[in-house]
Amino acid sequence: MTPQYPARTGGQVLIDQLVRHGVDTLYGVPGESYLAALDALHDAPVRMVVCRHEGGAGYMAEAYGKLTGRPGVCFTTRGPGATNALVALHTAEQDATPLVLFIGLVPRGHTGRRSFQELDLRATFGACTKLVETVDDAARIPEHLARAFATATGGRPGPVVLGLPEDMLTDAVRVADAAPAPAPEGAVSPAQLDCLTDLLASAERPLALLGGSRWTPGARADVRAWAEAWSLPVAVDFRCQDLFDNDSEVYAGALGYGRSDALATRLRDADLLICVGAAPGDVTTDGFTLLPAGGPGPRIVLALPEPGAPGLLRAPGLTLLAAPDAFGRAVRDLAPAGPVAWAALTKEDRAAHLAHRTPVHDDDPLDLGAVFAELDSRLPPDTIVTFGAGNHALWAQRFLTYRDGSRQLAPRNGSMGYGIPAAVAAAIAHPGRQVVSVAGDGCFLMNGQELATAVANGATPLILLVANGTYGTIRQHQEQHYPGRVSGTGLVNPDFAAYARAFGAHGETVTTTEEFAPALERALAVGTAALIELRTEGRLAPGETVATTGPAAHPAQGAPGCPN
Repeated sequence: MTPQYPARTGGQVLIDQLVRHGVDTLYGVPGESYLAALDALHDAPVRMVVCRHEGGAGYMAEAYGKLTGRPGVCFTTRGPGATNALVALHTAEQDATPLVLFIGLVPRGHTGRRSFQELDLRATFGACTKLVETVDDAARIPEHLARAFATATGGRPGPVVLGLPEDMLTDAVRVADAAPAPAPEGAVSPAQLDCLTDLLASAERPLALLGGSRWTPGARADVRAWAEAWSLPVAVDFRCQDLFDNDSEVYAGALGYGRSDALATRLRDADLLICVGAAPGDVTTDGFTLLPAGGPGPRIVLALPEPGAPGLLRAPGLTLLAAPDAFGRAVRDLAPAGPVAWAALTKEDRAAHLAHRTPVHDDDPLDLGAVFAELDSRLPPDTIVTFGAGNHALWAQRFLTYRDGSRQLAPRNGSMGYGIPAAVAAAIAHPGRQVVSVAGDGCFLMNGQELATAVANGATPLILLVANGTYGTIRQHQEQHYPGRVSGTGLVNPDFAAYARAFGAHGETVTTTEEFAPALERALAVGTAALIELRTEGRLAPGETVATTGPAAHPAQGAPGCPN
């Protein structure tokens, strides 16, 4: 006998599927195209965080995906609303973050008639997503949603777009819910473990490189135990400093923009490179110059959650189809037969990292090296740190310590405007944890209005805003390539502290080093969202000002395309 399911609108079926898939929070800007879904949310155990811009909503969902490993969920309306969220899809695609974007669409009968706000989803979003589908039949919502979530989390995670025609959401249907599908983890075979052991035993200058996503606390702990047993130096990919406890004696630092020269040399001279979670890309390798295609180079081990590694210029000697959890479980108890040949080299790598992360003190009235040293000493070990794109991030990347339990939420695709929405999402998800966002004056104003979302939801992130009056990264490159010819990089800023107070947040301006510690104390104790403007003139990067920047400056200090 066929089961009789209760009649539900498409909107109700959709929200019921989100609950079935463990969604507790979604982010969005309301639209008339998905009113039926909004109505179903009224009685659902799912929190909707109402944002002030679809770009901010998308970033919040992406940050949630980074933070939890589960798909972040975002809702937008059609046309302009959907395209405003495109930046978050690009971030999720490049950063391998699970995200599902639901887009309300024109009624099915209006499709193909250039209707108001009509949008071709596949043409618009297909290039930066894993899957784009339109749900034309409400009875198939469970199928579509289960596939979307499985696709977003499986293999190399990424974004999925589901289109929701307005009239489909009001159809009444009788259909069963669909169960979530687990993401396969892969595995490491005994023969592959033997091969990995042999490669390590014959190496003299090995280096482990951790990156990508799908890292769990268990994977972090297992990989750390393995690396420390082998005294194996560990580097992390760009903006992945939370993957490995920075206090470990085998932690050698982060590659990518802002990396140390010593670590770059270490990568270039390695004879074995073990990559877990991600293959080395252009940012990691200084445009592939540290790992060239031809000539001598390291043997490479790839442990990835999906087959293939786009952009890899050297063929791996061993490929493992395994997510970080599966790799970690396989290698945790793998120990060397005796002392390793590179133990002294690992100590040198550690010493070089500690020297690089020691704050650079400037003779400015406001010494940002001292500011971040003070901040680092005050933050609890489970702090969540967020930032966007630009030179302001160099202080947070280089001078803050990411310990076991810390999280770093930052866009690996160099997307400006990310840090504030990410901080709001993190503070909403973890109200008992300290959340700190480091912003630049250019980056902040791209989504600073999401302070309204923080205040509305009782979220209490602390924002440190480095205000130097310029799009700093681009100004740095400008001074290197076109010295003395400033064009298009200057900023005229508001009073950022007053801006924060206008939203109901705490706001202060700091112009000297001595003012910072008391201001930090007040901001941490105030019990609301707080912003401290760090007003500095001419400071582009640690140890570098407009006056000292020139054609001979180190090109790795800034990130191309990350203006502030």
